Amino acid sequence: MWWRDAVIYQIYPRSFQDSNGDGIGDLPGILSRLDHIERLGASAIWLSPFYPSPNADFGYDVAGYTAVDPDYGTLEDFDGLVAAAHERGLHVIVDFVPCHTSIEHPWFRERPDFYVWRDAPANNWVARFGGPAWARDPVTERCYLHSFFPEQPDLNWRNPDVRAEMQSALRFWLERGVDGFRLDAITRLFKDPELRDDPAASEPFALPLPEEYGRLSHVNSANAPDIGVALRAIREAVGDALLIGEAYLPTVQLRPYTEILDVVFAFEAMNAGPDADRLKTTVAAAIEAGKLGWVLSNHDFARFATRFGENFRAACVLFLSLPGPVFVYQGDELGTPDGPGVDPPLDRHQRDRFRHPMQWNGSSTGGFTTGTPWLPPNEPQQCNVADQEKDEDSVLGLFRRLIRLRRDLGSETRLLDSPPGTVVLERGGQLVAVNFGNASAPFARRGELALETRRGDGADPETIPAHAAWIARG
Repeated sequence: MWWRDAVIYQIYPRSFQDSNGDGIGDLPGILSRLDHIERLGASAIWLSPFYPSPNADFGYDVAGYTAVDPDYGTLEDFDGLVAAAHERGLHVIVDFVPCHTSIEHPWFRERPDFYVWRDAPANNWVARFGGPAWARDPVTERCYLHSFFPEQPDLNWRNPDVRAEMQSALRFWLERGVDGFRLDAITRLFKDPELRDDPAASEPFALPLPEEYGRLSHVNSANAPDIGVALRAIREAVGDALLIGEAYLPTVQLRPYTEILDVVFAFEAMNAGPDADRLKTTVAAAIEAGKLGWVLSNHDFARFATRFGENFRAACVLFLSLPGPVFVYQGDELGTPDGPGVDPPLDRHQRDRFRHPMQWNGSSTGGFTTGTPWLPPNEPQQCNVADQEKDEDSVLGLFRRLIRLRRDLGSETRLLDSPPGTVVLERGGQLVAVNFGNASAPFARRGELALETRRGDGADPETIPAHAAWIARG
């Protein structure tokens, strides 16, 4: 399948490219920048939500599943983008948000049976962003369930009519030419049918969480044993189209998802940071599990360059050499760090700093817009596409070389014994050596040097330099 070792480029439409000067990125803007993604060597684009939305969660509160928000363009613009991407050999994946709708979706009033209601809060469940997972509706004076913000009421996937509506929406986009879907918050589709309390957590999964959320083990509010009913309904609708699951679970709990979906994000590896021992463990577990994809960063979490700091280039070599699809968030290919965000924040969960506009040049707006950007740029003079295009040793140059080299890597991967602070793997006869430590590490190179993080990092065939990496072939 085309996605087995694909590089999939995530676009956050609001922040990628504005075409009309209103300060908000849009679909025609994305089309105008497809050449950059093609030159990078990506296999596909993944579009974060562009559906009609009141933007309580910037598009993840969907008010209509089969339309385009006017901020981003029209269905005709979408069709043009898909056609242009396909002409360049790029597949198109769209974000699909099946867990919840916007509270402004017509269904919330017209089809109350599509949601989960009780006369009072039914249990101790906590929303992902903090606070009770039950909110009182002032119109009905009943409480509805929401796994995220109160403006995002959860759909009742145990209702077959809900499943039918979701299947219809998926087919709508398939008929417009999309090649697959990234399924948002997929563990939340089926909860405990008895709505029992969540127990206290013994070892919370390592994520940046509100304290009250992290104190519970979410065994009843998510990831129900019969989640396969929902996943099979989705698979039935899309046939052999690509399905990618966002499931914040330990790798050992992902099997119900990998049995039906094509790819599930390997978040444990994403959260390991430059801890070589932890990376070895999480990467080995993910490879053994199979069907997992490597996430560099995304619109919800700290950027790749910020998380890895001086080890960023070495981490690029590691993650872009692993088997399975790799997900690159816009700007990762430049080494874009977290920005300052804005005060007061536009996003209540403090994610603005990961969503600053893409920086195409060193102008005051980074080439993103001719107007006032919805979020200010993040020092475009320091990090932009135009400058890095001129420098073969730039992060952009490194990404392009890695993606070209990735195409020649074999399927069989072995993690090798290596000194502390290092990760070394052999893949298809190529040796990938990465050092996250503060000093050079002894490791003899076999074969011809194929890539180094910076010019000179592979000069000594007996060591891996500190905060560096190299790849050798043969």
